Amino acid sequence: MTNQLVLLGSMVLSPLLFLLRGQMRYWGAMVLHLAAIVASSGIALSVFNGHNWALDTGIYLLGVPIRLEMDALGAFYVMVINLTMLTGSWYSGGYLKPYEATKTALELSLHRFVYFWLHLAMLIVVMVPQGTPFLFAWELMTLAAFVLVAFEWEKPESVHAAVNYLVQMHVGFIFILIGFLLIQQQGGTFSFSGIAQTKMPVQAFLMLFVGFAFKAGFMPLHTWLPHAHPAAPSHVSGVMSGVIIKMGIYGILRSLIYLPKEHWMSLGTVVLIVSIISGVMGVIYAIMQHDIKKLLAYHSIENIGIIGIGIGLGMIGYALGHPVLASLAFAGGILHILNHSLFKSLLFYSAGSVYQQTHTRYVEKLGGLIKKMPYSAFLFLLGALAICGLPPFNGFISEFLIYYGSFTHIGAGDMNEALILLGVILSLALIGGLAIFCFTKVFSIVFLGSSRSDSTEHAHEVTLGMLLPQFLIGVVILAIGLFPGFFVYYVEKVSQLYLPDTSLPVAYLNTLSYIGTASGIFILLFVVLALLRNLQQRRVEVAFGPTWGCGYTGADPARHQYTATSFADNFVQLAEPILGVETHYTPFAETEIFPKTHHFDRHQHDPLEEILVDKPGMALLHYLRLSAVFQSGKLQHYLWYGLVFLIVVGIMSLLNLL
Repeated sequence: MTNQLVLLGSMVLSPLLFLLRGQMRYWGAMVLHLAAIVASSGIALSVFNGHNWALDTGIYLLGVPIRLEMDALGAFYVMVINLTMLTGSWYSGGYLKPYEATKTALELSLHRFVYFWLHLAMLIVVMVPQGTPFLFAWELMTLAAFVLVAFEWEKPESVHAAVNYLVQMHVGFIFILIGFLLIQQQGGTFSFSGIAQTKMPVQAFLMLFVGFAFKAGFMPLHTWLPHAHPAAPSHVSGVMSGVIIKMGIYGILRSLIYLPKEHWMSLGTVVLIVSIISGVMGVIYAIMQHDIKKLLAYHSIENIGIIGIGIGLGMIGYALGHPVLASLAFAGGILHILNHSLFKSLLFYSAGSVYQQTHTRYVEKLGGLIKKMPYSAFLFLLGALAICGLPPFNGFISEFLIYYGSFTHIGAGDMNEALILLGVILSLALIGGLAIFCFTKVFSIVFLGSSRSDSTEHAHEVTLGMLLPQFLIGVVILAIGLFPGFFVYYVEKVSQLYLPDTSLPVAYLNTLSYIGTASGIFILLFVVLALLRNLQQRRVEVAFGPTWGCGYTGADPARHQYTATSFADNFVQLAEPILGVETHYTPFAETEIFPKTHHFDRHQHDPLEEILVDKPGMALLHYLRLSAVFQSGKLQHYLWYGLVFLIVVGIMSLLNLL
C-alpha cells in the first residue's frame, strides 16, 4: 500500500512544478521522478520475486473500472522505463541550463511537468490490462511526447517534426483501436486477453501489430523517427529512442501472450521478415546521414529490427518444436530491449553534449573534439562499441543469445528450417558489420583529427551533472557484459510468459558465465596495459604538430582529412539504387588551368517516406485546397450548407423507413 500512496502522491504534487523557479524546478522534478521510481520499482521487484500484484483503484473510465496489474513483462518494462527516465531527468539539469536565457519560466515548468507525466503515462500503460484505460494511457503518452518534441516551438522544423509524429501516432492508434474492436466483436471483451477467445485472432493481432509498429518504428512505418529525434532536446531523444519506441514492442509482446500457438508460425514469419528488413535498411540509411542525431535515429530502427528478429525467431522456433531455440531467441530479443535503452540513451546524451558545446549536429563541421571533450568522447565510444554488439559490452550478450540459438539448431531440422536460421545469422552479421562501419565513421569524424570549422573553437567538456548519468549507464552496460547470467535470469522470467514449460538448460547458462569471465579478464588486461603505457609515456616528451599535408601545405590542414561523405563513398556507390542518394557538384572543365571554387554535396532522402507520406500528404493537401472554395466568408452560404445537410439527412431517414 505504501508504494501506491507514494505513486499517487507524486501525481497529486506534480502541478507544484509550475510554482518553482530555477534549479528548484529541476530538483522538484527529480524528487517526483524518484518517488515514482521507488514506488513502481518496489512493486516490480516483488513481482520478480514471485508475488502477484493487482490493485482495484475504484476509479471508472467510461464505465470501465480501472484495475492495475503487473506480471513479469510489466515489471521488466517498469525497470527499463525508470532507469531511462532517471538518467534523462538527471542529464537535463545541465542540458537545459542554456535555455533559461531564452525560454520563459512557464515553458520550462511545462517541460518538466509534461516530462514527468510522460513517465507516469508509460508506467500506467504497462500496468493496465483493460483496453479502454490502456488506450487513454497510450494517448496520454503520445500527447506528452508531442509537447516534448515541440520544445523549441520557435523553430519550424521542430513544429513540423512534432506534428508529423502526432499524425502518424494517431494513424497507428486507429489500427490499435480496430484491433480491440475486432477482439470485442468476436471475443466479447475489450482487452488483450480477448485475443485468445476471438474467432479472428490473426486479423486482430495483425491490426494490433501494425498499430504498435508505428510506435516502434518498424519499416516502412518508421518515417517519423528521423524527424522527431533530431528536433527534440537530447534528453527527450534519449527517452524516445530508449523507451517510447519500445512501448510499441511492449504492445506486440502483450498481444502475443494471448495469441493461440497454432498461428505462431505464420505470424512469426511476418514479424521476422519485417524485422530483418528494418534492421538491414535502418543501418544502411544510417550510414548516409550527416546529422548525428538523425544517424542515431536510423540506428534505433536497426535495433528495433534486432529485437523483432528475436521475437519472430522465438515464435518460429516454438512452432517448429524447438523450445530451447525459442527460449534463447525470446531471451535475446527481450534483453535487447534493455540493452538498447542503455546504449542508445547514452549515445543521444553524448551527442547532446556535443551539440550544446558546438551548436551544430552536422558531423562535417566537427572534428578533434576528443582533445576538448575527452570524457564525452570516451562515453560516446563506449555506447558505439555496445551498439555494434562487440564484447565485453551488453549488446554482444543479447545478440549472442540469438546467434547461439540459431547456430546450435541449424542442423536440427529440414532445409526450410536451416534456411530460416541461416537468414537470421546472415542478417545479424550484416547489421553488425555495417553498424561497425557507421560508428567508425561518425566517431572518427566527430572526435578524431582536426577541427573542420569554427564550431568547435570554444568547445569544452560539459558539466559533471551531465556526465554522471552517462557514467551510470556505462556501468550498467559493463555489468550486463560481465554478469550476463544475473540479467538473463530475470529476462527468462519474462520469456516464460510465452514458453511456460521451457527454461534455458544449465549448459547454456554456463556458457554465459564463461563469457562473463572472459570479458572480465579482457577488461583487466586492458586496464593493466593502459597503466603500463601511462608509466612508459611519463618518460617520453610528447610533440604536437600539424597533420601531414602529403607534401602540400598551402591549404587548410583540416581539408586533408576524410569527410563523412568520402569515408562512406565506396559503400554509397554499391547501395545507391536503394538509398535515394542525390549528388550535386560543379565538375572541373577540361580547359580549367587554374582551379576555381567548386561545390560538391551529397544527401540522402528516404524513398519510403516519399512514397508513403510525402506524396499522399501532398495529394490530400491539394484536395483540401480545392475544398476551400466552400469557405466563401458569406453567412448565407453557410446557412445553405446547414439546410442542405438537413435535407440530405431527412431523405436518407425516409429511405431507411421505406
